[in-house]
Amino acid sequence: MKNIIVRLSYILSLVGVIWACDSEDDLVEDRIAENTIDVSFTPGNADFTNYIALGNSLTAGFMDGALYTEGQDNSFPNIIGTQLIEAGLTADFNQPDINAENGFNATLNTDPTMATFGKFILDTSIPGPTPTMPGDPITPFAGDRSTLNNFGVSGAGLADLTNPAVGLPTANPFYARFATNPGVSTILSDALATDPTFFTLWAGSADVLGYATSGGTGEDPLDEYSQMEFTTDFSNVIGQLVAEGAEGVVINIPPVTLIPFLRAVPYNPVPLDEATAGVLNTSFAGFNGALDAIVANLGHDADDANARKIAFAAAPNNPLLIIDEALEDLSAKFDQLEGAGAISADQRAALQPFVQARQATGNDLIPLSTQPSIGEDLNPMEPGTALRGISVPLSDEFVLTFAESVAAVTAAATYNGVISTIVDNTPGVELFDIQPIFADIAGLEEDEAIVLGLTPAAQAAADDEQGIFYEGVLLLPDFSPTGIFSTDGIHPNPRGHAIVANELIDVINSSFGSNIPRVNSTIFRTVLFQ
Repeated sequence: MKNIIVRLSYILSLVGVIWACDSEDDLVEDRIAENTIDVSFTPGNADFTNYIALGNSLTAGFMDGALYTEGQDNSFPNIIGTQLIEAGLTADFNQPDINAENGFNATLNTDPTMATFGKFILDTSIPGPTPTMPGDPITPFAGDRSTLNNFGVSGAGLADLTNPAVGLPTANPFYARFATNPGVSTILSDALATDPTFFTLWAGSADVLGYATSGGTGEDPLDEYSQMEFTTDFSNVIGQLVAEGAEGVVINIPPVTLIPFLRAVPYNPVPLDEATAGVLNTSFAGFNGALDAIVANLGHDADDANARKIAFAAAPNNPLLIIDEALEDLSAKFDQLEGAGAISADQRAALQPFVQARQATGNDLIPLSTQPSIGEDLNPMEPGTALRGISVPLSDEFVLTFAESVAAVTAAATYNGVISTIVDNTPGVELFDIQPIFADIAGLEEDEAIVLGLTPAAQAAADDEQGIFYEGVLLLPDFSPTGIFSTDGIHPNPRGHAIVANELIDVINSSFGSNIPRVNSTIFRTVLFQ
């Protein structure tokens, strides 16, 4: 039950075609083959003299659970910056180099000055993600901070872009390491100080992802960060960028509940033999009986009671036992049963851990971080009597329930609506809707895309066949050798970043009349293996 199935150094490829009239086709083809035609790249209506990238970990090149050198080198901004340099449209593209082979694993380490664990890689003997050792502590950037182009900061929410406190090491060491004046400057002010002429902005994802990947702990995202607050902050960031004369492209929020971090572990990963299933069913007979009693004697809703009943089978795919905080707390009703003499005090005490319990369904999402805890023995003194997710419910942080998924989806759709409106009303700024490619690769049907609150373009792109052919290669929405995600299940791998870069280049070229060359995504690696 503890196994899950898990199904770049790079070469830049410049593509340019000059097409002659029909009568000269053969001559043109011969000259191209002989490499005698110079391809001329133009910026169109845009000025790429100083391209900057703003955003969170997706922009920084964070992948495999860490910020490390290879990840930074293969970030989509660096790929685009390199293409701009190769095309002669800009002079350089500088990043706050982390100079770390394994990086700081932000999931497993706590002290940024020390690092026991580095990036995740796939261990084919498990199989599953496992950290490298040792990791690298987060160290200050030693280069020229005034010439940077990539201002992606891992963990940065939208409001963090304009918050000087984020530059303090205790707040965000990933920004503190290259802030020009920690605690005074902001990510945005540092970016503006470089006099940008063109920008990409990918912000807002972290404000939803944090809630979703933590199993929906804490407040509803829209209670934590209201639509009005988001609108004010996004307008402020865009307003300051365009006030400096910069033009650019904004990327919206991806479908947060489609990431493999929330899809790799099934809701029903528990294998049981007949004897074990029988023992579990016997132990839960009293709980199921208590549910029947509150229906019969206290008028509790029968459908709700039946949905909470716990039953196991001799099968490889039993559902997990979880706490659902959206369910009515049955403590008072169980107290009434005890008061009426229907159950003893000991029986009442035994029911308490299950007052909001039920077995998971296909609508519940199990975070990748939960997988090592499934089946964990919580009472070693009596082995097998308290197994997490089987006989003891998984608590809130271990599962994203349907109600919590709805909250995350609603927040993302709301924020994306804000982003779209602001972009539509800001001359010189275009939108890159990232959602269609997610919907396509995930194999969604159109009605599923609608339920997930995806953009109209993503709904139209939804197709019920999982995976996409991109540049002739089948790619999957996972962190397998043919997947586009890194081993953390959240961030793209180098090939995923190359695809983002290509799609973004297409948007820039079509919107601004430029002809920035794309890259060959097939020569970027996918996942790291041990």
